[in-house]
Parts: sequence; structure tokens; C-alpha cells
Amino acid sequence: MSPDSTVDGIDGRVPPAAREITTGQANRVWSVDGPTPYILKHYGDPSRAANEAAALRLLARRRAPAPQLLGASSGSSAPPWTAQAALHAKPVHLDRFLTDLAEPLAAIHRIPGTHFGRLAGARQHHSWTDYLHDRLRMYAAAAPALRAVARRLHQEVDASDNAIQPVLLHHDLQPGHLLREPTGSRLVIDWELAIFGDHRSDLARLAVRLDLDDPTPILALASRPDVTTESRLHLYWRIHLLADAALSTDRDIQERAARRLLRWR
Repeated sequence: MSPDSTVDGIDGRVPPAAREITTGQANRVWSVDGPTPYILKHYGDPSRAANEAAALRLLARRRAPAPQLLGASSGSSAPPWTAQAALHAKPVHLDRFLTDLAEPLAAIHRIPGTHFGRLAGARQHHSWTDYLHDRLRMYAAAAPALRAVARRLHQEVDASDNAIQPVLLHHDLQPGHLLREPTGSRLVIDWELAIFGDHRSDLARLAVRLDLDDPTPILALASRPDVTTESRLHLYWRIHLLADAALSTDRDIQERAARRLLRWR
């Protein structure tokens, strides 16, 4: 069976005995028992469902550390959904998170892409610079009070050497998304925000998710450091802070991100 074919009996509907395990702002997730136990996800945004399915198919082809996709919705399904193999794994404790993340993250960042941005369901960009400018315009439109910050970040992006070769990024790394199986192997879950881009952006996003005042400790995860790595990490960290300040639905996260940006400005 190919990794993206639909297993018999899995059609995106919630079985009566399914156990809901997460009710997020964007998704609902159930654990389903049966001959083939699986995790069923319903998405509020069809592009996120398409993106996660595309990422899991790519990861399966590269034998990378991610769940197996058992089935996914077609373009007409409502709500959009994916079914992923159930895992006998537990989240890695925070005190082991960075250490245990290094190996699987390096494997993920070795997967090349042919464009920049989301794998599916969104506009694809010819250059990393174009992608970053597009995101900054979106954040500035959503947070007019931070337009001056966005303008300065546009300038920093233009001043950077953006001859980047795209690689796969998870782009939502945080505690809870790294699991350890009983065999000791690690898996990374929740791929709906995956993009192709500069691997250092993944590290910067992680620094924001860990609520760090300074992203420098994350440099330990840089698999291919060079003279620009630290400056790029700080630039991308500020871009991700702007994303949180502009788009987060959690007021505390939004305000913390804005305060950090205003101190930098």
C-alpha cells in the first residue's frame, strides 16, 4: 500500500467510538481504535489539510521521522481531513527536547524543495526573499501599529544574502511535537504549517515557541553553521515575533511578542 492511499473503512467521518483528544482553534483531533488504529484530524482550513498531507507523503518517500499518512480528503471534502497511523509514543520531556530534536531535525532539513513556501494549498515563491516580503506584508496589514517594525525587517531582508536553497521545514516546532517511541526512535508530528525555506527559520520559530528572550541558545541545533547563521537566526526570530504579534489569537502571546519587538526597535 502506498503511504498516501486510503485504508479501507477510513473516510474522514468520525466513528461512534472515537475519542476526541484535541479541540484546537483550527483543528479537531480524534483517536480511533480498530483493526487499524489511527488519528483523525479535521481542519478548519483546507490549505492546512492539503499541506500536511503533502508533507507526510514527502516525508514517507524520504523515510524521514514522521507519522504514516493513511488517508486524506479530496478537494471537495467537508470538513477537510487526514488520517494518520496511531503512534505508541510519548512527548519528549522539555529537559531533553533540544538534545533529542537534533538528529530528526537534521534529517528533515536534508530534504530539498523546488520552490519556497507551503508545499500545497498556497502560493509558491521563486525566491526566499519574495516569500519573506510576502509574509511581512501580511503581518503589517494585520497589525498597523507595527508597520514601522515591518518596514525595518523588509530592509534587513533586502540587505541579506538570500541565495538560499530550499529545504523542508516543519515551521511549528515546539514541545509536544517531538515524540519518542518505545524503541527510542523519535518522530515529529503536526506538519500542517510545513514549508520549503531556509533551515534557520525553523530554528528561529522554535525560539519563539520556547518563549526565549534571545534565540542564541538554539544555535546548538544548527547543522550547517556559517558566518551568517547567528544574524539570520535573529532576523528570522524577529519576523516570527511579528507573526505572533500580528496573528496570534492568544492575547498574552500577542502582547509578549509585541513587547520584544518594540524593545528591538
